Amino acid sequence: MTRRELEQLVDLGEGLSLEFKRRVPQPQRIAKEVVALANTRGGRIVLGVNDDGTVAGIDHASEERFLLRQAVEAHCQPPVDYETERVVVEPRCDVLVVTIPESDEKPHLVVADGAPEEQGAVYVRVEAKSMEASPETVQELREQRQKSGTTFEFGETESLLMRYLDDYGRISVSQLAQLADISPEQASQTLLRLTRADLLHLHPDEDGDYFTLNY
Repeated sequence: MTRRELEQLVDLGEGLSLEFKRRVPQPQRIAKEVVALANTRGGRIVLGVNDDGTVAGIDHASEERFLLRQAVEAHCQPPVDYETERVVVEPRCDVLVVTIPESDEKPHLVVADGAPEEQGAVYVRVEAKSMEASPETVQELREQRQKSGTTFEFGETESLLMRYLDDYGRISVSQLAQLADISPEQASQTLLRLTRADLLHLHPDEDGDYFTLNY
């Protein structure tokens, strides 16, 4: 990547697939960003850039690479693939571009030192933030490979759901539970079943996940 290409990348600003960091933060914090990108659509973390897009640079790219590798190896489960590229901005001032592809092994978790994997947390990108995934999002990540061939019975609950979506455009687990007079667990499974069948789309959101029609 050239300096000009770096400037064009930074001009895009932080978003769903782009995160700026002044330097590698605490291990679990950078692991959260890596995992969130891998669990969503992939993207880049640019080290040496402030949140406002100011290119501050880093003095020792090799040290930042080492800290990043340590954090990913210690706190990302299963392991996340990534690549790094050093861009020279000026003498003794580099930027490190970390590219994380969308993973085929979702969901990746962030685990604490010495903690078992089942105690880890799953993160996804929502707009320009990395946030902890809801149970519905975690289950959807686990089942993405199994979407094809999903079958289900289209009953009263599904009919109510479709009519509601035609009128209002979006629905949450709690709204479906109230609408159909079923438990939140049943509402969640109904929505996820229709999502696996590609009839609905799940939108992670920091104010609460919601579902929309997928057409």
